[in-house]
Amino acid sequence: MEILYFIVIFLFCLGIYTIISQKNLIKIVIGFTIVESSLILLLILVGYKPGGTAPILDKVYQIVVDPISQALALTSIVIGGSVTAVMLMLVIKIQKRYGTLNIDKIRKLHG
Repeated sequence: MEILYFIVIFLFCLGIYTIISQKNLIKIVIGFTIVESSLILLLILVGYKPGGTAPILDKVYQIVVDPISQALALTSIVIGGSVTAVMLMLVIKIQKRYGTLNIDKIRKLHG
């Protein structure tokens, strides 16, 4: 179970490194998506309980999973998809206006 937390930390660091080190806007958007995926995985891990069942009001089951983290993960997936779509739309607009996706060239062309 602890290895999954290390995977979350690794994915988060990989996404941050991608955002910081890349000059291409598409790769930066991919970095944001990796960070988002790691945080969704963290939400799922926080709400997981071994042997847990769905939180239905029944006294037979003693261990239930946390429904709040599941709802937050689902909401995060929807919001993350929308934000990624908006970022990609902005990347397309920038590419049409400046003719490049390189951040350094865009800064020079902008002024």
